[in-house]
Amino acid sequence: MAYTVSSETIRSRAALGYLAAGVTVLIWASWLIVTRHSASIHLGTIELGLCRFGIPALALAPVWWRHGILPRGVPLHVLAVMVLGSGALFFQVTAHGIHSAEAGFSGVLLGGAMPFATAVIGILIFRNRLDGARYLGLAAIFCGSSMLLLPHVLSGGSDWSGALMILAGAALWGSYTHAFRQSDLPPLHASAIIAFWSFVIHLVLAAVYGVDFSQVSLSESGLQLLSQGVLSGLVATFTYGVAVRSLGGIQAAAFTALTPVLAVLGGATVLGEQPGPSVFVATAFTCIGVLLSTGLLSRK
Repeated sequence: MAYTVSSETIRSRAALGYLAAGVTVLIWASWLIVTRHSASIHLGTIELGLCRFGIPALALAPVWWRHGILPRGVPLHVLAVMVLGSGALFFQVTAHGIHSAEAGFSGVLLGGAMPFATAVIGILIFRNRLDGARYLGLAAIFCGSSMLLLPHVLSGGSDWSGALMILAGAALWGSYTHAFRQSDLPPLHASAIIAFWSFVIHLVLAAVYGVDFSQVSLSESGLQLLSQGVLSGLVATFTYGVAVRSLGGIQAAAFTALTPVLAVLGGATVLGEQPGPSVFVATAFTCIGVLLSTGLLSRK
């Protein structure tokens, strides 16, 4: 028996997908801005990590409790790369980088370096083959990142240490991406495992180095809990899944090209940053590169 889907249903599904993708990139961009803002209120990255992973670990407790925190069939080294590559280590490295660099700079560099690192790891280790459009996208990302990094390399600017952290975070994310594909875990179960172990790691860090929320106002703490834990930790995970299901992986991933733009605009309007012409040019190159690297414009 054949089933047909009406054009109205298709349009509704597409509209839902576009809405979900838009919400996702807004949350990602706002996370960069709020994380950068936390440096001005002297809120450390360990405190931020507790906010980021504590809420998802609690909310997804039924998932990791039922399916396990060490799933059978998944090698421990693959699981470790997943947890560190998108969880505790990734967060600590990128948060330190964002604290050391402007939100716009961080957004453009991280937004481009993550798909670039993922593609390079796939080519070098897993022998992935890319078409010309994707290679062109990677070249555009490289040009955009170089425009950001070269002035700081030549001048020894204060953003250099932050840039290294952000690039390291991108490499971790690329490693996570391939490890997640190898794990064959459902996305929700993977998210629950990553949240659980990352929260445990941050509890250990808090016990060793200590935490201090006493100098942070209740409103500021609430902002971080909302942005880090609720929006980034839970809502964005859900909305991106809806976008992938409604639009397909390639179109949903193409929306990530908007994140650098929103980070630059948000940094300028919310944090009072003053990005120079090189940042805007680098943003254009990076956005075009990310769009091409998704394969949206490829022939196949």
